[in-house]
Amino acid sequence: MILLEHGPNGAAALFDRPRRLIRADQPGEVAPALAEMDAALAGGRWLAGVASYELGYALEPRLAGLMPPMRRMPLLVFGVYDGPQQAEPALARAAAEAPGAGLSRPEPRWTAADHGAALSRILAYIAAGDIYQANLTMPMRARRTGTALGLYGALAARQPVRHGAYLELPDLPILVSRSPELFFATDADAGIETRPMKGTAPRASNPAHDAALRLGLQQSLKDRAENLMIVDLLRNDISRICRVGTVKVPELFGIESYATVHQMVSRVTGRLVPETPASALFQALFPCGSITGAPKIRAMEIIRELEAGPRGAYCGSIGWMGPDGSSSFNVAIRTLSLYEGDEVEFGVGGGIVADSTATGEYEEALWKARFAELTQG
Repeated sequence: MILLEHGPNGAAALFDRPRRLIRADQPGEVAPALAEMDAALAGGRWLAGVASYELGYALEPRLAGLMPPMRRMPLLVFGVYDGPQQAEPALARAAAEAPGAGLSRPEPRWTAADHGAALSRILAYIAAGDIYQANLTMPMRARRTGTALGLYGALAARQPVRHGAYLELPDLPILVSRSPELFFATDADAGIETRPMKGTAPRASNPAHDAALRLGLQQSLKDRAENLMIVDLLRNDISRICRVGTVKVPELFGIESYATVHQMVSRVTGRLVPETPASALFQALFPCGSITGAPKIRAMEIIRELEAGPRGAYCGSIGWMGPDGSSSFNVAIRTLSLYEGDEVEFGVGGGIVADSTATGEYEEALWKARFAELTQG
């Protein structure tokens, strides 16, 4: 079962009982899987599923040697469907099971010293001119109670977002995503847009303080510079598959407010080259630049050096594609992986730039983890 909150026409949609699954566990299986996805869409079918962050290593020959040997997620897995179904019954079941769901307080698997050492290495790479920015993430863990769908329902009630998802497929961890970030969306008229998020501030319970935090983010030169770097990266990425002269930035440095954070968001749009297949979207864009850094390939090399394990579904993408060329995929931030028993893992992080500080970035990562705070009701 795959439940997506931003399905066709912007409404929630359920994809269930696939005709078959398209899956790639190893790099050599990726190209055939993408070709099979293209063929399914050409045959009038729909796709819904997930791509792990590590798919990016398989799509870029210069990164092929960085593939982590021990991974708990396939590189991609997509169900092939006749079409989406009404989501209301699944949403109602999630809401009914929500009262029994709970999460223990999330615990970082890195100490402040661990994070500070990695950040120092990134700052050295920035000073040497290797990169302008890198997205450094660290793993978190928690324990859950109740059903997986109930946990999704409880978090969805607490954290309303546009691009949330619930994914339960055979031989995979269950994924519960509270992502507010759109990776890319396409329409039947060859339009494409991406909405990178870069720049974050915490929410406050006091309205005046909260408004001040929002204004501070809006006016922050550091966050604007960080956001603009990723906007430029994504403009370059989508230009690879768009008609010349069609790539625009209609929105820059907007602010969106969520339950625990304010986010700085920009918007990049374009018109796809005619007959652009689904596989080309992934090859040109994946993974999203907002969770790598810039330049993308060098930033990904540095991330692999500093982050001990694979990210898995976290920082990958969950979404759907229709046979008419429409699609919508999130950036799988704020995404929990639920394993057998009560084990829960997720990641948190942020963009490191030249004026980032160890204390500030570690604290930011910890308050980003507040989305997963859920005492059992």
